[in-house]
Amino acid sequence: MMTSQPRRRLSARTQAALAVERLAAEASRRLGRGSGEMIGGKLALRIAPDALAEVGSNRLTACVSATNGKTTTTRLLARALGTLGPVKSNSGGANMAPGVLAALSKPPYDAAAALEVDEIWLPKVARAIEPRVVLLLNISRDQLDRSNETRRIAALWRELGADLRDTVVVANVDDPLVAWSAMTWSRQIWVSAGQNWTADAMVCPQCARLLHRNATGWWCECGLARPEPIVSVAGLGELMWFGRRIPAHIDLPGRVNLANAAMAAAAAREFGVDVEDALAAMRGIGDVQGRYQEVPLGPDGKLARLLLAKNPAGWVEMMELLNSAPPRPVLIDFNSQTADGRDPSWIWDVPFERLAGRQVLVTGGRKEDMSVRLAYAEVPHTVHADAEDAATAANDKALDVVANYTAFRDLLVRTTR
Repeated sequence: MMTSQPRRRLSARTQAALAVERLAAEASRRLGRGSGEMIGGKLALRIAPDALAEVGSNRLTACVSATNGKTTTTRLLARALGTLGPVKSNSGGANMAPGVLAALSKPPYDAAAALEVDEIWLPKVARAIEPRVVLLLNISRDQLDRSNETRRIAALWRELGADLRDTVVVANVDDPLVAWSAMTWSRQIWVSAGQNWTADAMVCPQCARLLHRNATGWWCECGLARPEPIVSVAGLGELMWFGRRIPAHIDLPGRVNLANAAMAAAAAREFGVDVEDALAAMRGIGDVQGRYQEVPLGPDGKLARLLLAKNPAGWVEMMELLNSAPPRPVLIDFNSQTADGRDPSWIWDVPFERLAGRQVLVTGGRKEDMSVRLAYAEVPHTVHADAEDAATAANDKALDVVANYTAFRDLLVRTTR
């Protein structure tokens, strides 16, 4: 049974900061400027820099961090923890300190929390709230003008683990950067969640030699090697769970999401949630903030499944998902705005050759760049003014749309308005 921490009275300064947070967030929503989570949290932290520690450190929390998959895993974890009582979560994806504060800023201040945290912001947030569990899923290049140095992130996580002596880490053994960063933590739960994209972890994070890999793991001559997992995905409907095989089914598609569910269930176990109860609670989630949602697109209302891929690792996962079902037209919607990262050169690392044989349509603010990349991959395609125009040209009544961050956000707003 999940037991809450003793409730602590908030200081007058923090209470005032939270009042400002609520007013700012409400004003942002009324003006149509967004959910208000970030602006409200920013103002609150300017007024009371210690507010996050006050509202976060007196409750049972779990932080989820990764380059890819943290939003989905946080949603699955929140469902699992919800079997025991109220749960706070930043389900809107505001995953820096202001967004985390906004998620924790409403009473009851002793409710448990499942929090998505940006990989660079994790040390600051976790040191403030001292979570019971931290989930580390993967590290890869993302937003090249912001977080292109993967070993730096791993080193930050490794230093964090040495500081949080009472925190359990649930870590993906298949990512060498994650495994190395988790080895300094006081207790590890090792999970085999997979790693289809290995180009960002080719050298040993400990000694910089080239890593060796085979079908069962990775290792280095310096002695660093893949830990033995206690939880792993054994198939599309099965987990190895602390020495036994158990059936595991969720409604989100693909092996990658079952791996996310395994990570979430392993974390929920630390709060007293049985794995069967955790997995049952996760069923019924068919989309996460629009991911995997099917929406009508274009004047003739073709059915479009929305998929998010914002970096090479995410694209490789989407390729696996696309290839697990009968082929449909694929629409690539590609931007390079600030939230995406201004440098789009990472598309040259994506194996777009795997799209050969499908109808491929391209749109977005950097559609010309994507068109050149597909031409070099020898993938026939057409370029369109917008997603709606591309959907009209699709030769099937259903298609898959793979978009990066801002393209996905804008398309979701247009199709679900």
